[in-house]
Amino acid sequence: MESNWILYIATYPPRECGIATFTKDLITAMDKKFSPSLKSKILVMNNNNDNYYENIEEVLFDIAVNDISAYKKAAKRVNEINSIKLINIQHEFGIFGGEYGNYLIKFLEIVKKPVVISFHTVIPNPEDKLKKIVRKLAKKSSYLVVMTNKGIDILRKDYDIKKEIFLIRHGTPTVSFDDSIKEKTAMGIDDKIVLSSFGLNNPGKGYEYVIESLIEVVKKYPNILYLIIGETHPVVRKKEGEKYRTFLEGKVKEYFLENHVKFCNRYMTLEEIVKFLLATDIYISSSLNPNQIVSGTLAYAIACGRAIISTPFIYAKDIITPERGLLVKFRDPNSYTNAVIKILSNPLLREEMERNNYSFSRCMIWPNVAISYYNLFKRVIPDLEKWRISCPEIKFDHIMNLTDDFGIIQFTNYSKPDKLSGYTLDDNARALLACTLYYNLFKDNTKLKLMRIYLNFIKYVQTNENKLYNFVNYNKVINLEDWSEDAHGRAMMALGHLIATTNIPMELRVEAELIFENAKKAVDKIRSPRAISFILIGLYFYNVIKNSEVIRIKKLADYLAQLYKECNSEKWNWFENYLTYSNSKLPEALFFCYKTTKDNKYLIIAKESLDFLISILFKDGKFAPIGQNGWYHKNGHNASHDQQPVDAASMVQTLIVAYDTTKENRYMKLAIEAFNWFLGKNSLNQEVYNNLTGGCHDGIGEYSLNMNQGAESSISYLLARLSLQKSKGSIAF
Repeated sequence: MESNWILYIATYPPRECGIATFTKDLITAMDKKFSPSLKSKILVMNNNNDNYYENIEEVLFDIAVNDISAYKKAAKRVNEINSIKLINIQHEFGIFGGEYGNYLIKFLEIVKKPVVISFHTVIPNPEDKLKKIVRKLAKKSSYLVVMTNKGIDILRKDYDIKKEIFLIRHGTPTVSFDDSIKEKTAMGIDDKIVLSSFGLNNPGKGYEYVIESLIEVVKKYPNILYLIIGETHPVVRKKEGEKYRTFLEGKVKEYFLENHVKFCNRYMTLEEIVKFLLATDIYISSSLNPNQIVSGTLAYAIACGRAIISTPFIYAKDIITPERGLLVKFRDPNSYTNAVIKILSNPLLREEMERNNYSFSRCMIWPNVAISYYNLFKRVIPDLEKWRISCPEIKFDHIMNLTDDFGIIQFTNYSKPDKLSGYTLDDNARALLACTLYYNLFKDNTKLKLMRIYLNFIKYVQTNENKLYNFVNYNKVINLEDWSEDAHGRAMMALGHLIATTNIPMELRVEAELIFENAKKAVDKIRSPRAISFILIGLYFYNVIKNSEVIRIKKLADYLAQLYKECNSEKWNWFENYLTYSNSKLPEALFFCYKTTKDNKYLIIAKESLDFLISILFKDGKFAPIGQNGWYHKNGHNASHDQQPVDAASMVQTLIVAYDTTKENRYMKLAIEAFNWFLGKNSLNQEVYNNLTGGCHDGIGEYSLNMNQGAESSISYLLARLSLQKSKGSIAF
C-alpha cells in the first residue's frame, strides 16, 4: 500500500505549550481513526535547537525557529518526499521566526504540497504589516481553519480574506458525564465546593481578581475551595521566575483565604487535568486578554460538563451562552462574586449548565475533530475518499454495565443504567444474539454467563399461551396487556441463531430449542411484516440444524411476497406504503428464504426491495436512515431527523447477507459505508458510537446527538460490528 502522510507543522511535546499539546492530541486522534491508510508526521518548530525529537517516530525533522535558511531547506526536503500528500500548519505567530512569524512565508514560497493553515490566533484591527503577512499566508493556503465564528468574521472584515474558511472547534478529551462528587470523593475533598482554573500560569490569567472575589463568597459558602492548577509558563519563569505566583500567594494571605485557595504548581498530564475538572463544581476562566480567540483550557472544562464563569474574551463570548455559563467583567471581583453565588444558590441552574455544556461539546471531542479535519483534507485530496476508517475493537463493557442478574436494563441517563425503565424482550433478545455471534467468533466463555441471563429472561416472559411478552418492570412484573409481535419475532430470530451455533454448550441450545418450539405455536397469529421477517431469519437458522421448517418458511415468505405484490409500483418497490424502522430486515428475510428454497422469486423481490431502499438511504456518499421524526410515507417526504442506530445496524447486517447470497461486491462496500454512520460519516459528522464507554448514543437529531446510551442502540452497534467482523475474510472487506 502506498504511504499517505499528512505533515503537521507545529511545536510538539516534550515542549510544554498549548500548540504542542493540541498537535499531539490531533495526530493521535487522526492516526487512531484513519491509520494505517493515513499516517501523521510532524515537522517540529524547534526554538532551542533541542535534540530530544530525534527518537520520536512521527517527527520527520525540525526547523530551527530563528534560522530563515532552515525554512527554505525544510521546504525542499518536503518536496522530495512523495508520501507527503498535504501539509497542515497549526499556526501561532509566536512559534515561527521573524516579525509576526513571517519566516514561515519563505517555507510556503518554496513548498509544492497543498497547505491548510489552522489559525490559533486571529488578531482584530491589525496593523498593516500584520495584515499583509496574514494575507500572504492565506494566499499560499488551500483552505483556512479557525476555532470560533468570530475568527471567520475578523479574517473577512479586518483582513479582507476571500478564501474559504472552516470552523473546526478546539479539540477536547472524551470523558463520561459525571457529577463532581465522584472525583471529589476520590481526592478526599468531598466536603468542599470546588472552583478551579487551570493552565500555564502567567500574569494574563487574572487570578488575583478571582481570589479577591472569594472574600464575600466564603461568608456564604465557608466550604469553598479554589484550585489554581498548573505550573508557571516556562517562558514567563525564564524571564520573571515565580513573581506572579508569589504575588498571588500574597493576596491569599492578605485576604485570609489560606484554607480556601490552593495552588497545584506543576505541569499536569491530561489524565490529571481531567480528574481536577471532573472534581470541579464551577470552572473559572479569568483571562485578561479581550482578543483571545481560543482557549484550550475553557474548551476542556466545557467538554467535562462543568458550569462556567468567564471573562468576555472573544472565544468565551462565542461559546458561552446563558444556558452554559455566565460572563463577568474584566478585572472586577464583585462581578465574579455575584456570578459564583448565583450559580451556587441555584442547583438546577448549575445542573442545566452542566448538561448543556456536555451535550454541546460532543462536536469538540478529538475523534469528531479528526473527522472534521479529514473531511476538509478530502476537499484538497479527493483520493482520501478511498481511505478507510479504522474499526474500533469490540467491547462489551457497556452491555455488561447495563446487565444485572435478571436481564439487560432498557434505558440510561447518559451512560448510567436507568433501573426504573425496566427490561424488554427486544433488548434481551438482541443481547443474546450479540453474545452468540461473539462466542462463535472468539469462544469467550465469559459470554456464556451473559447468554444464560438473557435466555432466562426470554424463558421468564413466555406464558402458557406460548406468547413472548415484551416489557417487564424493575420489580419483575410482566406487562401482559400488550403483546408485541415484533419482540416475539426478534426473540425467535435470536434463539434460532443460538440453536444453530454448534460450539455453544448443548445445555443452552436445548433450553433455547424448547422456548423456540413453544414460540412457534404463536406464529400463526402474527401479521406484522417485521415480525414475520425476524421469525423467518430465526427459522432459517433453526432449519439449518433441524431441516424441519421448509414448509413454514415458504408459507411466511409467500405472505411477504404477497404484501410486496400488492404495494409494489414503478417508483415504490416495497412491502408497505411507508418506511419506518428496521426496514432492511424484510428483504434480508427473503434472501434467507432463497438460501433455503432456491426459489428465484424470493431472490428477485429481495434484491428489488433492497436496491429500492439503497436508493433512498445512500445519498452523497453517506448513509442516512429514515428518521423517526415522521418516517417516510409513499408520495411523502423522507424524515431526516432522529436517525436510529437500530436502523443503521439492520442495514449493515442485511447488506452483508445480500453480499453473501449474491457475491456482488457493491453490497459489501455499502455495508461498510452504512457501518461508518456509527463512526462519524453521518449528517452531524460525529461519532455515534462512544469508544470510551463501549456504548452507542441513542440517535442523531437535527443538531446534536442524543446523549443517552440505551440498550437498543448499544447492542445494535455491537451487532453491526460483529457482523462486519464475521465477514472480515471477504475480499470485499
